[in-house]
Amino acid sequence: MSDIEQLKAVLAPIAAGRAAARLEGGRASIVLDVTGLGAATREELEADVRAAAERLPSISEVRVLQTSERRQRRLIAVASGKGGVGKSTVAANLAIALAKRGRKVGLVDADIYGPSQPKLLGVEGVRPEAREKKLIPVETPYGVPLLSMGGLVAEGQAIAWRGSMAGQALGQMIEGDWGEAEVLILDLPPGTGDLQLTMVQKYKPAGAVIVSTPQDLALIDAARAIDLFGKVGVPVVGLIENMAGYACPHCGEVSDPFGRGGAEAAAARLGLPFLGRVPLELAIRTASDAGEPPAAGNGPAAETFAALAAGLDDWLAANGG
Repeated sequence: MSDIEQLKAVLAPIAAGRAAARLEGGRASIVLDVTGLGAATREELEADVRAAAERLPSISEVRVLQTSERRQRRLIAVASGKGGVGKSTVAANLAIALAKRGRKVGLVDADIYGPSQPKLLGVEGVRPEAREKKLIPVETPYGVPLLSMGGLVAEGQAIAWRGSMAGQALGQMIEGDWGEAEVLILDLPPGTGDLQLTMVQKYKPAGAVIVSTPQDLALIDAARAIDLFGKVGVPVVGLIENMAGYACPHCGEVSDPFGRGGAEAAAARLGLPFLGRVPLELAIRTASDAGEPPAAGNGPAAETFAALAAGLDDWLAANGG
């Protein structure tokens, strides 16, 4: 067996088809395809490949070059036309439920002026690090890495930025070092202003999920959000009706303080899919405040978010895999 054949033979079980090697005068030049690998995995792979090559007596020098194709991640915007509809809670739980289905998911807290995802995911006070001018998402206990303005400023500090600065910060988060993540859930700020328009035009989400409560005022604003995505060519995955029905913990009677069925009726009227309802439950609120998203558990609320994630997962599968 020649020296180059020996080198390729020792690399094969380690690199699993990711290594291309040359050997000239005792110097091994190895190119590693690290597409889709996280930073730690890339470094470990390079170290293993280098160590294996250096053990061969015919090799006096090892050079390793890493290369990767630009990963095409799909962005899913979770949006609402107005604040106070529980959009961030839905976004966090949707991301976790999607990850539980096997998707590699990251979460961008794009609500620059009102970041709440660090609290929802139990990582308040944890600052993201940076490598090669790219932010490294914060790992959360729920398998969904996060980048949020809440991790970059002191708790309680007002973010008094003009639109251009906010847009730049959002771009840095979207373009962070997301490693193996294949889908990024974007928790957008409420409304249809400059920041939302800039984001959807520059980064063009694959789709948008609209969150609304059942009452007419929320639905009017949700329709504006739908119209914004329509104007920039972003398909709407579907509507979610949040705070839909409250079951009394004492007698079990269900009441509808915000009405019922408004989002489903609006979806039918607009010819859009209806993904489902999230009830108004104290357990969801208390768990969210404690940094323990219900989707991570096994109760009824987890089943609710699992059903929503199934609808999104089916849409992703039907629109690009």
